Amino acid sequence: MSQPSRSQTPVDERTARRVAEEARETEWRLPSFGKQLFLGDFRLDLVHPHPRPDDDARRRGEQFLERLTEFCATRVDAALIERESRIPDEVIQGLREMGALGMKIPERYGGLGLSQLYYGRALMVVGSVSPALGALLSAHQSIGVPQPVKMFGTQEQKDIWLPRCARQISAFLLTEPDVGSDPARLRATAVPDGDDYVLNGVKLWTTNGVVADLVVVMARVPKPDGPRPDGHRGGISAFIVDMATPGITVENRNAFMGLRGIENGVTRFHDVRVPKANLIGAEGAGLKIALTTLNTGRLSLPAICAASGKWAAKIAREWSKERVQWGRPVGEHEAVARKVAFIAATAYALEAMLDLSGQLADDERNDIRIEAALAKLWSSEMACRIADELVQLRGGRGFETAESLAARGERGVPAEQLLRDLRINRIFEGSTEIMHLLIAREAVDAHLSVAGDIIDPDASAGTKARAAAKAGGFYARWLPTLVTGAGQRPNAYGEFGVLAKHLRYVERASRKLARSIFYAAGRWQGKLEYKQGFLGRMVDIGAELYAMSAVCVRANADSSGLGPLTGSIADGVSETDVPGASAVLLADAFCRQARVRVEELFDGLWRNTDEMDVKLARAVLAGDFAWVEEGVLDPSIPGPWIAPAEPGPSDRPGVHRTIG
Repeated sequence: MSQPSRSQTPVDERTARRVAEEARETEWRLPSFGKQLFLGDFRLDLVHPHPRPDDDARRRGEQFLERLTEFCATRVDAALIERESRIPDEVIQGLREMGALGMKIPERYGGLGLSQLYYGRALMVVGSVSPALGALLSAHQSIGVPQPVKMFGTQEQKDIWLPRCARQISAFLLTEPDVGSDPARLRATAVPDGDDYVLNGVKLWTTNGVVADLVVVMARVPKPDGPRPDGHRGGISAFIVDMATPGITVENRNAFMGLRGIENGVTRFHDVRVPKANLIGAEGAGLKIALTTLNTGRLSLPAICAASGKWAAKIAREWSKERVQWGRPVGEHEAVARKVAFIAATAYALEAMLDLSGQLADDERNDIRIEAALAKLWSSEMACRIADELVQLRGGRGFETAESLAARGERGVPAEQLLRDLRINRIFEGSTEIMHLLIAREAVDAHLSVAGDIIDPDASAGTKARAAAKAGGFYARWLPTLVTGAGQRPNAYGEFGVLAKHLRYVERASRKLARSIFYAAGRWQGKLEYKQGFLGRMVDIGAELYAMSAVCVRANADSSGLGPLTGSIADGVSETDVPGASAVLLADAFCRQARVRVEELFDGLWRNTDEMDVKLARAVLAGDFAWVEEGVLDPSIPGPWIAPAEPGPSDRPGVHRTIG
């Protein structure tokens, strides 16, 4: 069977949108704090009191964290991983032996059965030593074979594959050379043939794919021309593939600016026979499986970001205290102090958002698709800001590599590596731009469900009329709720003490955001989906409000038993010996910083250069400003005397392979 041609009928915008829409979860069976936040309904009761793990989950989680921390402190050489761009086999074997490959796999299948909360904390420990090692574990368990099989597999599939996943590495293969966030253009095919599917295609950026034993592959099953025999319906489907199957070639081990130990490559499938029993779910359900898996899978990245924030806070504190310029520590100069304050406060917020989202996932009483997406988006952006500020704070030593610093006798602080390692998180598992659109679509779902047919160009006049009547009833009930709320009552949320004013602000801002969305929908109607600048700022406001909520609820729990605390850093309270009280001080500082960002975002909703930027970009693409590019050379184009480098397979023993 031959490889599919790289030429393919172009997919129009409507088809691409339909494919993406069909993959969405359309029902809201459980309440959602994030969904209600965008509707102007601040449901504090969904996250307060702060959910806590039960005693058994806590005991098992803490015992594993103790073993994992000791292992990472004594057996993992982060500098070696960075220098050699590989994770030593003995490190992977050590993690395998302690059960780290099966952290989220139920005990009945040979895993540890840890909660999402403790899985996140474990990734924090590993990620603080080596983000590349954290990427290996999270790619395996968050989006690799275990999660989709656990959620969508048959009992037989769970019995077969989950025990293997507890001791073997897996990967998730979706992206292709010409296909990123637009799955409608997926080219990999899986053609039914007897009791098998025959898989052909190429997958790019296959994290763990270079060393994986098992993978989940997304491929397109051709749609049948006639009646659908044996449930055959075609469409993008998910398959479990054993990497020992003939016909699989790992063609290249990719190298990146960061995560230098990551095992990421290009994988080709040539006439690979996959048993029909390896199909996860039904044909055509692949994208829905992938997106649902990512709902909780995305929480692995906030764990790595939280770890980085904590480490950055430590380095910022130590350096800013010991480095003296102009007669006093640099941390006492306002320009540097602002950076230290931002890093410390945001580090606390990163952990608060991670723990709250993880515990909400464990409780299974809420739909967390928006919360998980907000956590991924906000954490990846803020962690990158933290890393950039840390490099700036350390000056030349921030730009110098840890190896170079150590070679000349200084402490080898890998600040520049942190910046490089974190940068991918704004792209991994949905880029910031895609996350903005994904969250925005969920945020306006209530509006589209009642008024979508009004702006649908294919809807009939009768359908539009019925939609208008339905929308009229919905907005008649909903709009009055946006006029006033608890945020305008001086004593609301009084049990939070000094933090109460921030929760009142979140409640008011939530209603203001909902009004802004309503106004935008009325102003632009069907064109709203193209106003990506507005949608991005709208989502960023929601993310900041979620972060503020998580911080306030966490600090309230941390200070439990102290009663409402009223002091703040702004009032001159700088330290306290009362356990938990310092958390309130830090939470207050974070919320004050976040409120400044929220106000800037609200202002940017209506005062911006978005339309001009789009027009300018079109002119740039048309070549109108190509003269700006003159006067330099393009290093990506070799000179006529320089032969371009030939891509080759991995040079790591035992991982590059041509099977079959």
